[in-house]
Amino acid sequence: MKVDQGLRSRSALALLLSIAAGSAGAQDMEPRPYTNVPVGTNFFLVGYAHSTGGLSTNPASAIQNARLTVRSPVIAYARAFSAWGQSAKFDVVLPMGSLSGSALVNGVPVTREISGLVDPSLRVSLNLAGAPALSLSEFASYRQDLITGVSVQVTAPLGQYDPNRLVNLGSNRWMLRPEIGFSKAVGRIRLEAGLSVSLFTTNHDYYGGDTLEQNPLYSGRANLVYQFDSGIWMALNGTYYAGGRTRLNGALRDDLIQASRVGATLSLPIDRKNSVKFSLSDGVTVRTGNTEFRILGVTWQHRWGAGP
Repeated sequence: MKVDQGLRSRSALALLLSIAAGSAGAQDMEPRPYTNVPVGTNFFLVGYAHSTGGLSTNPASAIQNARLTVRSPVIAYARAFSAWGQSAKFDVVLPMGSLSGSALVNGVPVTREISGLVDPSLRVSLNLAGAPALSLSEFASYRQDLITGVSVQVTAPLGQYDPNRLVNLGSNRWMLRPEIGFSKAVGRIRLEAGLSVSLFTTNHDYYGGDTLEQNPLYSGRANLVYQFDSGIWMALNGTYYAGGRTRLNGALRDDLIQASRVGATLSLPIDRKNSVKFSLSDGVTVRTGNTEFRILGVTWQHRWGAGP
């Protein structure tokens, strides 16, 4: 299918806005993903993230001065269980989104506001060594050394999507993200690292009847976590990701993603079953064609199960 320059420019804007809408998920910097917890523990979370920023584009690009604001309430549930003698966990995340944006496309102002469901995700995390499956009473004597774990996250194309609109909160494609991670305890400090790759299916119903494909997106993350006696913990976070070039109707585009982010997280206990967590992240280096976002988030967590 032949696509004129104007349509290609608008399609590129739609792709970049879609990346921005899902930036909090794609740039996952969550600390302590493989921390051992007693088997049978349940977690219910309610959170909110506020993202603001722009899109860095080549001066010759038809898209200029793109600015975006994304508001993302989310609810999630997680449960710890036993798998082959080690602790494991699954979590389900259901995000919503409200996105507003503007840009100049070939010198013409373009704006968009949209609200709805963002693609939900399911993740299963399995600890391979260093995190034995323990009851609540057994867990009292557990001391972490080195934990090795793996996880697989699946994101389903269930979010708001209309192929006749330039901007959508859903991506109309599946995403699979396997990861291998490590957590090493040194006194009160936890040193964490993880390597992952995001794999995407093809969107055969992209805007204008086009077909959109995306190469794998590789990422690495590191966290430095400090645990206090009171149950407070804080973390410094960093991540780097690269790859993800797209093909529009088979033609490879010059939209390589290559960027790094840093952030910080603070978790404060309210009582034995409730806590609140604050997070902040920002871009450090961004290659042309990628999103430059500052993300502020707050999450309330309720914990129950695993005995009295």
